[in-house]
Amino acid sequence: MTSGTGRNLLELIDGADERGLAAAGLACLDRCLPLLAGDLGDALRPVWAAVARGDGEAWGEAVAKARVALDAEPAVGAAAEEVRAMLAHAPTDWTDEALRGWAAVCSLTALALHGRYDAAEVPTGLVERCRAGDADGAGPLLAGELRRQQAVLDSVAHGPTGLRRARELSVEGGRVLRAVVSRRARTA
Repeated sequence: MTSGTGRNLLELIDGADERGLAAAGLACLDRCLPLLAGDLGDALRPVWAAVARGDGEAWGEAVAKARVALDAEPAVGAAAEEVRAMLAHAPTDWTDEALRGWAAVCSLTALALHGRYDAAEVPTGLVERCRAGDADGAGPLLAGELRRQQAVLDSVAHGPTGLRRARELSVEGGRVLRAVVSRRARTA
């Protein structure tokens, strides 16, 4: 599975600018928020606004405020701790190096978390293969998350106007994950 540009996820991350990297990491985090308790939909809105402006100073302030909001929510279970760690490791510096590392970790974490909620067991190395362009054997949640990550990076590569699409993909992905988590909780 590859993106519309024919490049795999690792290549898309490598080619992204600061705004694209910030959006990619933030979108992964946003889609995984349903793994935390509570309604946190607005907690990341100021961070998205900072990304839209490409404002490094506002980014650092918004990340700090979002950490406070997420820290107020109980993290129950390993998945919730991983989501909280995604934001905890968000760089406050708007630099290529810091954002690239964070976006890569968020990508890997989000794919792994989605893979855990697929019906089938995720084979060792599948997430890494998916990121490199080979999604053979990926379940529907993992494959969907991979497509969303690629679409976010493709969208934001076209400038600030692509952020709207990135945000829409995040909302859609969050709904999908929320439904799966809810369904699992009812059957447990």
